[in-house]
Amino acid sequence: MTMSRKAILAALITVLFWSSAFVGIRIGLQSFSPYHLVLLRFLVASGVFVILVPVFKIKALPKSAWLRVILSGVVGLTMYHTALSIGEETVDPATASFIIAGAPIVSAILASNFLKERYTKWGWIGIFISFLGVVVITGVGSSFNRDALLVVFAMVATSIFFIVEKPLLMKHRTIDVTAWVTWAGTLPMFLYWPGFFLQLSHASVDAIGWIVYIGIFPAALAYLTWNVALAHADATQVTPFLYLSPILAAGLSWVMLHQIPGWSVWLGGGFVLFGVILVQRRGKERGPVVGASVMSEGTG
Repeated sequence: MTMSRKAILAALITVLFWSSAFVGIRIGLQSFSPYHLVLLRFLVASGVFVILVPVFKIKALPKSAWLRVILSGVVGLTMYHTALSIGEETVDPATASFIIAGAPIVSAILASNFLKERYTKWGWIGIFISFLGVVVITGVGSSFNRDALLVVFAMVATSIFFIVEKPLLMKHRTIDVTAWVTWAGTLPMFLYWPGFFLQLSHASVDAIGWIVYIGIFPAALAYLTWNVALAHADATQVTPFLYLSPILAAGLSWVMLHQIPGWSVWLGGGFVLFGVILVQRRGKERGPVVGASVMSEGTG
């Protein structure tokens, strides 16, 4: 099956949105605390889904799904984005994006235990290589500190998120699940409310604009373009575009923030991406690769 131009364009737009989120967080942190940044971002994202309710006829999920929705929202949004935003106070966007790119590896380990997905020896070799890459990024480079470890925590959180959310996506419409998970993940963020308006009143227009942008596009609408790509091409054709995310994040970081990752980030990032590719190409004994989905959930 040849990949259509529409699918290619949709995939590229998606990856650009997700890559830009890492830079947008760093710019937003110039005026906001990580907590208020996350709150503003997901107030915007939740508002987008409220607007989309009549457009896509978003429906309530059954009570049997509520527990998974709440867990997905708390782990995949509240915990993931809070940890990532705190981490990016000192960790540059490219480094953060390379670490997050290792999420499919953690998901593969979790899936082998909880979803009974079986991996070949090449899959486990790929998992080891990616894990080594994360160690190189966080343990050798200048970014080794508490914040780098928080980004690693965010990577683990988004991996757990995929395992918890996957059964919902198999039973219900993607837009219904995404909307309710977004709302469920936004509610705990109201714990960050004290001082929000004071900080908002002193924030720069540039910072506010970027946070609104990452709330509307990477946090709310990018999955729509991702679904367009999946609707017009096979998942195996679309997934490789996600490998571009750390590279694009590094480029945007260099252009907009004049930050260039050190050699350890590129070396470790290379290990991470190579390991992910190995797992996705030769890792599973049968069926779709878990990493294809989780990367779409856990980027930016």
